[in-house]
Amino acid sequence: MTLLEGAIILVAGIAAGIINVVAGAGTLITFPTLLALGIPPITANVSNTVGLVPGSIAGVYGYRRELKSEWRPVAWMAVFSAVGGVAGGLLLLVLPEDAFSQVVPFLLVIAALLSAVQPRVARYVRRKAPEGVSTDTRPITFGLVLGILGTGVYGGYFGAAQGVVLLALLGILWSTDMHRANGAKNVLAGMANLVSSIIFISSGTVDWMIAVLIGVGSACGGWLGVRIGRRLSAPVLRAILVIVALTAAVVLFVT
Repeated sequence: MTLLEGAIILVAGIAAGIINVVAGAGTLITFPTLLALGIPPITANVSNTVGLVPGSIAGVYGYRRELKSEWRPVAWMAVFSAVGGVAGGLLLLVLPEDAFSQVVPFLLVIAALLSAVQPRVARYVRRKAPEGVSTDTRPITFGLVLGILGTGVYGGYFGAAQGVVLLALLGILWSTDMHRANGAKNVLAGMANLVSSIIFISSGTVDWMIAVLIGVGSACGGWLGVRIGRRLSAPVLRAILVIVALTAAVVLFVT
């Protein structure tokens, strides 16, 4: 690896860290960058997953204030995300590389639509909630658990824009507070990344130079992303989410 290639990977890691914390599609920067530098797809995927873990940790720490009163339900959701992440990580090592590639763009379009209509859908869901249930943050439901498991599997397998789908899901089925939902999204996506990273490390397929460069970059980007995300109003954050999701879908459609 040349000095220029290392610098490119580091900068891509910073950008991915920012985007992952604010919306959630950083892999769509780092993964294509690694492929463009000639890194084999499997090596690029697993090294990228390991490298993005520090950025997730920075995002979780940065949003600790928003999650102060919600750590118990978030911890339970993280367990389901971890289970999905383990399954996804194992699937990556045994299934063909492009097994999910045809489904993901459609999933992102759905996430964009859900993000756009999230306030209305969330209000409808809360009107149907039992009397006495909070209209701001709801208890964990079976549908939410299934969604978290599914996104965990996807996160462990590939993970591009996993956070976009999670944030749309959490905004509708869990909390109408976008910043609280964003904080929980960082925890759940980070957990899926963490457990799948452990599997990838044990498989011996990680390129540690790449992982370290992305890790340093994503940690710095995660720190910056928290500061950017907190300054965004809910409508602006939602608009960014829609744009990121649709852009990611287009990128995956044409590649």
